[in-house]
Amino acid sequence: MSEDGIQKSAILLMALGEEEAAEVFKHLSPKEVQKLGTAMATLDSVNRVQVERVMHDFMLQAGEKAGLADSDEYIRSVLTKALGSDKAANLIERILHGGDTSGIEGLKWMDGASVAELIKNEHPQIIATILVHLERDQASEILSLFTERLRNDVVLRIATLDGIQPSALKELNDVLTKLLSGASNLKKSVMGGVRAAAEILNYVGTANETAIIASVRDYDPELAQKIQDEMFVFENLLDIDDRSIQLLLREVQSESLIIALKGTSEELREKIFKNMSQRAAEMLRDDLEAKGPVRISEVEAEQKEILKIVRKLADEGQIVIGGAGEESFA
Repeated sequence: MSEDGIQKSAILLMALGEEEAAEVFKHLSPKEVQKLGTAMATLDSVNRVQVERVMHDFMLQAGEKAGLADSDEYIRSVLTKALGSDKAANLIERILHGGDTSGIEGLKWMDGASVAELIKNEHPQIIATILVHLERDQASEILSLFTERLRNDVVLRIATLDGIQPSALKELNDVLTKLLSGASNLKKSVMGGVRAAAEILNYVGTANETAIIASVRDYDPELAQKIQDEMFVFENLLDIDDRSIQLLLREVQSESLIIALKGTSEELREKIFKNMSQRAAEMLRDDLEAKGPVRISEVEAEQKEILKIVRKLADEGQIVIGGAGEESFA
């Protein structure tokens, strides 16, 4: 979400009312809650025109609300209703006063540098187990702050992690209890594996990614290839910006694109269509409808060819993939 989008969302939530805003917070990730909570806490005075404009943008009825409540008290009330008193207390303290949090869930509210400093001296297996419980971009940020040797070791352990034994969970709990007094409520369901390693590496810069993959390949070439195959799948084209899509389309043959789009989500198709001229989009729609059934193997083959082009453009610095940011050019 852009800074402008976060600001508008903060105004909207402040204007909605506590009950409605609390319901919205229940469906957001920790990162989203923190971003919006911080924006709400730092929101300057907002006049009626701004509120009504935001309401209109979100296609909601403005009502008669002329201003916003006191931000600190409002945030305390909303977050408590949405998250419960214990969890909200940690977040409120961090947003309003910069306080610390505790436990594995608490790590999700912390910045990457703080988490890296806390866990960098632990055994790489423990670090890997912790990172697979975090948001992928946060885990990537933490990885980037480690030494190259530790970073490579941790990613290898993430990729080969196929489950977490009770004894390992106990060890993790003991470590976190020692590091963050009062650690509790571990999220035990998240596992590691090739997909987890790939998702984390999607957010790592090209140089670090290359070094990590090379290190894994030295250990197990097949495993390194599996990670690379998972790193950026065709549906991830939804995550790159419009200018990058337009650059990509210049490099892709029409027939290849038609086959690759077979079986993809309507959302991805629409993203492709909107980045073409109206005439080209209409022709592509017609070609897709006219194209008969295509073998899944053919679809996957064309998608992989297009993803090779994506990777080439990314390596050349023409586009940005993963979580490196929204800008297309340096």
